[in-house]
Amino acid sequence: MDRSSRPRSRSRRIVPALAVAAAAALALAGCSSDSGGKKAEESRDGGGGGSAGRADTPRMTIALVTHQSPGDTFWDIVRKGAEAAAAKDNVKLVYSADPSAGNQANLVQNAIDQKVDGIAVTLAKPDALKDVVGRAKAAGIPVVGLNSGVSEWQRLGLMEFFGQDETVAGEALGKRLNTLGSRRAVCVVQEQGNIGLTQRCDGVKKTYSGTLENLYVNGTDMPSVKSTITAKLKKDGDIDHVVTLGAPIALTATQSVSEAGSEAKVATFDLNKQLTKAIADGSVEFAVDQQPYLQGYLAIDSLWLYKSNGNYLGGGEQPVLTGPAFVDRSNVAAVDAFAAKGTR
Repeated sequence: MDRSSRPRSRSRRIVPALAVAAAAALALAGCSSDSGGKKAEESRDGGGGGSAGRADTPRMTIALVTHQSPGDTFWDIVRKGAEAAAAKDNVKLVYSADPSAGNQANLVQNAIDQKVDGIAVTLAKPDALKDVVGRAKAAGIPVVGLNSGVSEWQRLGLMEFFGQDETVAGEALGKRLNTLGSRRAVCVVQEQGNIGLTQRCDGVKKTYSGTLENLYVNGTDMPSVKSTITAKLKKDGDIDHVVTLGAPIALTATQSVSEAGSEAKVATFDLNKQLTKAIADGSVEFAVDQQPYLQGYLAIDSLWLYKSNGNYLGGGEQPVLTGPAFVDRSNVAAVDAFAAKGTR
């Protein structure tokens, strides 16, 4: 079934209830998928947790193709969610990733050539994936989006999308900075051309009443990230907030603040287990959580639902939004136990 010909609206209405309901109602059974490492790998048995047993629907193969950079722990959380859904749904999960948009498109083509039953893909650089997504649809393979591309998934003809509206999340962070009395901030962008990261900083700028400047760094080279942020803070002593777009960058930024002798606070998007500790000890002020585990889980589960029962989360017309939500010292203790397990 191809729903790309249907008229689609471009709403940013937040519908987290759908995500919660889907995750709760479908937590029927548990754990037994297959896992692995860098380019294209099958997932390990029992990768994500859950109760014993799994769906009795026919075995299917689903590819998850992301733009993960080496060492970015955010994607470990996405993958754990995908593995949990695969275990429950009797799915063989094949994971692959490459931060290069051209290479990511090639990985999607590999999945098509392998005649998988479904593809879940991130759209950090959507135009580079447009043609290969079209080829997947032409081959009769359903495709859903997750994490990046909430403003582009309908244009590319994907069935569903699971993630955060990055502009809305940025706007929320900008408002939060205003309540904290911030007057000058930098938004640290670790990957130029990534549409989601651009939307985050643009969203902050839209609502922030202070002065915001983008600072571009090479997110694959942490010593360079550290030195670039440190140099900026030393040069501009009026900066009172460093906004980062990922947990590893935030943790590096805290070192830069210390080395520069700056009084700037660090605020960030996204979590990991180290980041929750930093929030608890006050070195990071707060984080915007988009629930990556839920993104991976729902992307795989939605393809199983479509193949086994013809369902569409969000009706195939609205994205299922998994964020934004703020985590700070007032609520980090409730999140920390899950982060320690690598699921938040």
